[in-house]
Amino acid sequence: MSDKAPIVTALIQGKDTKGIIATITSWIFDHGGNIVYLDQHTDPVEDMFFMRTRWDMDGFEIPREELDDEFSKVCWRLGMAHRLFFSDRKKQIAIMVSRQGHCLLDLLYRWRSGHLQVDIPCIISNHEDQKDIAGYYHIPFHYFPVTKDNKKDQEKAVMELLRKENIDTIVLARYMQILSSKFVNTYRNSIINIHHSFLPAFVGADPYRQAFMRGVKIIGATSHYVTEKLDQGPIIFQDVIPVTHRDSVTSLQRKGLDIEKMVLARAVGMHVENRVLIHNGKTVVFGG
Repeated sequence: MSDKAPIVTALIQGKDTKGIIATITSWIFDHGGNIVYLDQHTDPVEDMFFMRTRWDMDGFEIPREELDDEFSKVCWRLGMAHRLFFSDRKKQIAIMVSRQGHCLLDLLYRWRSGHLQVDIPCIISNHEDQKDIAGYYHIPFHYFPVTKDNKKDQEKAVMELLRKENIDTIVLARYMQILSSKFVNTYRNSIINIHHSFLPAFVGADPYRQAFMRGVKIIGATSHYVTEKLDQGPIIFQDVIPVTHRDSVTSLQRKGLDIEKMVLARAVGMHVENRVLIHNGKTVVFGG
């Protein structure tokens, strides 16, 4: 690990009031911090304030182990909730996948090439199709076949593995099983899914056939946090590509695979870089 001091990222949200930015930036400056990034958003409809700021810990007067407690005092006076993240602490990601490997392969390539700064302690699947891919990247592969009779026990085993590996983020790279409420609530706002349509259109199964039957002129993909309501979690990132009447279901699926992996990778990157705030089922996503 480098001896260079880390950058700390603060995510802040709460009811809008005067002086939030001035108070927080002054506090950082007064304790020897150098701000390297700051952005904010105000929602006038709900009177909410959102902010992301980053500062260099080099020469900062408050020790790292005391920072969260001290910063919480400032945020409490402003009525703000906050979360802090340090640049030298990588997120621990588990990738869950079923048969299709396009999203998994794309994430692993980005990870191996250094564009996705995370640790991936495990790949989990209800099928063995991606076992060789996991082996190629030297990541432990855990096979949990799921049936109607063993689903509850297998999910319990998966959760135990996640606890053992200290996983803080789960990426569903086309994992085709519905997670229980207990699972979702244990990792609330930390499970990222890719849905192969531009939500809220064409929810559920076989969206490309639905799109073909409707004669759409664009298809897309949506990456969102998983909630108990299927395909209705807070949206992190979406994108679309144009299609025409000449496209078949097969060509729509082929084009869809490309946009799915891109959208998921973008969303995972936004989450990993601590750029996402959630309020009332919606996200505020700050720039990098």
